Amino acid sequence: MAMKMFVFDPPRLPEAREARLVNPIHAIRALTWRQQALFWSGWFAWITDSYDFFCVSLTILRLQAQFGRSTHALTTAITLTLLFRPAGAFIFGLLGDRYGRRWPLTSVLIIIAALQIGTGFVKTFSSFLAVRSLFGIAMGGVWGLASAASLESMPVESRGVYSGLMQVGCPGGYLVASVVNLFLVPETPTSWRSIFWVGAGLSTLAAIIRACLPESAVFERSQELSRRRGLTASQETKAFIASFRSMIRNYWGLWAYGVILMTGLNFLPHSSQDLYTTFMQNSKGFSADLANKANIVGEAGAVTGAAIGGYISQFLGRRITLILACVWCCAFIPLWIMPSSWGALSAGAFFFQMGVNIAWGAVAVYLNELVPPAFRGLYPGTVYQLGNAASSAASQIEATAGLTIRKQVNGVDQPDYGTVQAIMAAASCGLILICVAFGPEKHSAHFEDAQTAVEERTVAESQDGSEQQNQDIEKEKQEYAHIEYSV
Repeated sequence: MAMKMFVFDPPRLPEAREARLVNPIHAIRALTWRQQALFWSGWFAWITDSYDFFCVSLTILRLQAQFGRSTHALTTAITLTLLFRPAGAFIFGLLGDRYGRRWPLTSVLIIIAALQIGTGFVKTFSSFLAVRSLFGIAMGGVWGLASAASLESMPVESRGVYSGLMQVGCPGGYLVASVVNLFLVPETPTSWRSIFWVGAGLSTLAAIIRACLPESAVFERSQELSRRRGLTASQETKAFIASFRSMIRNYWGLWAYGVILMTGLNFLPHSSQDLYTTFMQNSKGFSADLANKANIVGEAGAVTGAAIGGYISQFLGRRITLILACVWCCAFIPLWIMPSSWGALSAGAFFFQMGVNIAWGAVAVYLNELVPPAFRGLYPGTVYQLGNAASSAASQIEATAGLTIRKQVNGVDQPDYGTVQAIMAAASCGLILICVAFGPEKHSAHFEDAQTAVEERTVAESQDGSEQQNQDIEKEKQEYAHIEYSV
């Protein structure tokens, strides 16, 4: 069963009944207030997560002055954050699939806020690295829970649009961080520390919003069914563990595919963003102010691309959208790194990052449709963060390559980060293209038919029970699904 996905299956357009061109306004208006609230709370949580991650890459030169370390040494903080994120995704993903989305996500946002405050008070480089490692664990738990709660209760025809909007949170967080770095950091006596303190406020606000909203209706249904059947917490946990073991046994191949695909997809933005500000300053000779402004232009393109990518994936299919995005990126590599003028480079950044995020706009819905149904909190977040970990050395690889690939900038020998970034981006696109050529697709999978892990195991164990008992369980499940999906 797991090996089938490695048989060549050319990407194709979805069936006509699944690929209708939906007016995005209609897709947005199709949601109930509860579905809208859950989506936007998850979206805001994802913005805060992205904001904090990019704080380091945006302030590398200031951190150099603070700690007296090289760019290569400081990129260790980025690497450590990415390496520890899978642990957080696994831990909080399991908690989310066992106990629901609400409190695990609220808790992890509070932890992030506390660590952001702490970052502003570190005095040594080793302390900074330690805090960033803890950040990695906490930050790893955000995306999987946020995307699951946001998309699992959504009508099929609205998923593409909202998947794109979900991904807007990543470049959106980068954009907010760039603005704070441009206007606030230079004007405050605390310098780079202020960008983290602002992030603490954003994370706290995201936690408050999520805590005030109800649990995902999928888990309200599961809890109600468990209550009607008289299951104890211990029985529910045993059922969950049994379902988890069965999932690993049956879907290991899907996990392998997800990790490889997400490695390529994570290498693409990290290789083009983590050292982009440094590239503009060192390799192109622009000021920190102009480098930050170019970043903002690039992230505006990323926001645009994410919204487009999710929308077109609804009628082109998820894999075809990924292929088109990779071709787009490769076409704009020359404009992105070769010009000398700020205007041309900014235009290249806009269109290149648009292509990157056309791909990412389809990722949330693609992974949530592929997922083993009972583990929608665990699978997307964990394979995403494992891909992050695999690509964690992207900035260090580029910094190391810059030690030997050099160029003269205003008479000064500097790393040629433009060439290095171009090579990394092209290689990432190649890996993505190979993956999607062999990968599966479950376009428009009906989430309302899915069961939680506890439901899945309990229903399986009830197969030896009376026919009437099984009918009662299915009737209760459909009753609660109807409430959630009626729009």
